[in-house]
Amino acid sequence: MKIFCVGRNYVDHAKELGNDIPDEPVIFMKPKSALLQANTPFYYPEFSNELHYEIELVLRVSKNGRYIPERQANKYYNGITVGIDFTARDIQNDLKKNGLPWEKAKAWDNSAVIGKWIDMTPEIYKKPINFSLKNNDELVQKGISSDMMFSFDEIVAHISNYFSLNIGDMIFTGTPAGVGECVVGDILQGYFEADKMFELEIK
Repeated sequence: MKIFCVGRNYVDHAKELGNDIPDEPVIFMKPKSALLQANTPFYYPEFSNELHYEIELVLRVSKNGRYIPERQANKYYNGITVGIDFTARDIQNDLKKNGLPWEKAKAWDNSAVIGKWIDMTPEIYKKPINFSLKNNDELVQKGISSDMMFSFDEIVAHISNYFSLNIGDMIFTGTPAGVGECVVGDILQGYFEADKMFELEIK
């Protein structure tokens, strides 16, 4: 199982971090060990002093493929949920400053959280999807899929030009503006439309 992630897929988020607007999807990966398993507590990483949440829509790959045409891409995922791409922002800033890779800031154990899966129906696929994150019952991030610079199908097709997609892989499709810091004791809740998909306490 592989975890693909898309960076800078929402213009306002790219701007809030002072990043350039990309001409194509920015892809990075997390290892299997980055996925927080169900009913497992989430602990604030000891190596960071600035942990940030990033709420995202997540796709579940349902078919093996490579070099997938965009017009066929929707046949390669059948589930969707929301998740958090946790980021050690202080570590990331230091790495970026020195022109180094981001893995230590993005791909550490348990840095990827997902909610319960929803089957991808034609109704879900055809309309914009609203999603959001609350921190201690306060709305901190809100996004809509129609604001993505690169659609689900564009992302799937692009990834498949470089990596084989396999059943069970996950694709984090990017975060909207509003990323911020979380601390021990915070309770994060991820929503797909009005449905709560996960609740997570920072320990």
